[in-house]
Amino acid sequence: MADALLPPEFSDLEPFAKAWCLASEPDRYAKRLASTMDEIQTFYDAAFPRAEEAIAYLDRLPLHDLPDDARRLLHLLYSLIMASFPVEIWKQPYIPDTGTASFELKIEPIL
Repeated sequence: MADALLPPEFSDLEPFAKAWCLASEPDRYAKRLASTMDEIQTFYDAAFPRAEEAIAYLDRLPLHDLPDDARRLLHLLYSLIMASFPVEIWKQPYIPDTGTASFELKIEPIL
């Protein structure tokens, strides 16, 4: 597929790529807060079973010189981590009992 965003081995995750392959933590956090639990759950249910395979795929590549499709796969995994807390623990996009508290990441895991 010419306009594929992810490596061909992960074509089943393409429906989530445009929405969830986000390059920064603030963007991933905002996406989580803007999503319904149904949207988060659907993404989680599709991506979680492929996570170990995606990690193994990325482990074979140089971290600081990833091809664009692999970098987007890494960003998708970062979004999966962001989605895992609402799905597995809180059952809502927001952190419970935090009121208007917020946090901001100062450094991304990779550039």
